[in-house]
Amino acid sequence: MSNHTLSVLVSDQPGVLARVASLFSRRGFNIESLAVGPTERDDLSRITLVTEVDDVTILEQLVKQLNKLIEVYKVIELEPNSVQRQLILVKVRCNERNRSAVLDVVGLFRGKAVDVSFESITVEATGSDDKLDALITMLEPYGIIELVKSGEVALSRGNKSINEKSRGVLRTAR
Repeated sequence: MSNHTLSVLVSDQPGVLARVASLFSRRGFNIESLAVGPTERDDLSRITLVTEVDDVTILEQLVKQLNKLIEVYKVIELEPNSVQRQLILVKVRCNERNRSAVLDVVGLFRGKAVDVSFESITVEATGSDDKLDALITMLEPYGIIELVKSGEVALSRGNKSINEKSRGVLRTAR
């Protein structure tokens, strides 16, 4: 099985995310990663989701079914070389003796401290899934108290855009 990243341009209305997620659930597919946020247009949101499928025809069926939803304007599968990032916040156990060592590890991954106390430090980092997994591995010996990772957000490289007119003009209303 392989992961596929879909970028879904949807109407910014209540319930749209539930309908999109429900489509995957009804068909027995797991969403590995999910991120939703505003776009350059006030009336649209972008859903970036990663799903694991073993057959490209199944993925094509999912895309066709997504396109049938009234609130969905456009769906594209992003290339594997697209710009993909996640955010992680990790609360790590530390004291005054090892705090600088924890900060050195975080610095290697271009992260930063966002909260410091006498017994812990919370760090923030962004990057690919592999990079963030490596950071977690390096921080585990110190003791991870708490961790949260955002869903993946992604954009095509270069001047490609989901707003291109590949399927006609991007509609402003349905």
